[in-house]
Amino acid sequence: MEKAVAVLEQVFEEWRNGKAQNQPRRRLRMPSGAVLHALAGANEKYFGTKIYTTHPKHGAWFHFILYQAETGKPLALFDANWLGQIRTGAATGVATKWLARKDARTVAVLGSGFQAASQLEAVRCVRKIERAIVWSRTPEKREAFAKANNCEPASTADEAVRQAGIVITMTSAKDPLFAAESVRAGTHINAAGSNIANRAEVPAELVRRADQLVADSIEQARIEAGDLLLALDEQGWGRVQELHARPMRQSEAEITLFKSIGLGLEDVAAAAWVYEQVAG
Repeated sequence: MEKAVAVLEQVFEEWRNGKAQNQPRRRLRMPSGAVLHALAGANEKYFGTKIYTTHPKHGAWFHFILYQAETGKPLALFDANWLGQIRTGAATGVATKWLARKDARTVAVLGSGFQAASQLEAVRCVRKIERAIVWSRTPEKREAFAKANNCEPASTADEAVRQAGIVITMTSAKDPLFAAESVRAGTHINAAGSNIANRAEVPAELVRRADQLVADSIEQARIEAGDLLLALDEQGWGRVQELHARPMRQSEAEITLFKSIGLGLEDVAAAAWVYEQVAG
């Protein structure tokens, strides 16, 4: 994870300097409920696309194809489930490194699914976390996650959020998980779960009240970031910054919010590093 955070920091710098590009995710929905998702990105050495399918009853399958930018030659085909988990966590790690208070020591994780552990790992890579609190709707899963990841279980999401300097949301919730007033001044929020236009994990009031709003891609956020789409008018969208612009916390009391959607460029950067280790 430490390496993944560094790799994403590097590719965001390339993007900031005009040496990388990202293509937003597109979705093809079938009458059966199956969905085909595709997203792509490129830097000066590599380009590629991630293709994955999901079905509410049958699960998800992830693949990534990496190509050489100079020639277009295909280099590798990846099973991209774990690749996606670690790069999603790493994006949260980058945002937390740049936006959370330096003295933040407590993190609240809302969600206990397969992505939540890598989110927590990434935050632990960039801050000296002394206490982690987890909440999810299913008590058995909450307790299991707490035991496996050295966390304390909380009985409600608001209880967890009130105690934290860093908050991670990683759920498939349709509606906000906690009340806006539960968030203390100086808190950094990583809203990483929902990437569907009509779903929001974070209260609209909190989005509008946040001192800094950051997305990994504004173009993609305008398509699928329900947390922002359901809260912001056009003037509000003018406040949203992109992560590759390297936003920084301006005061100890600021509330900062990173809306993570997941980018094809992030997949390219992570896959390229793995490929180079294998290919030499």
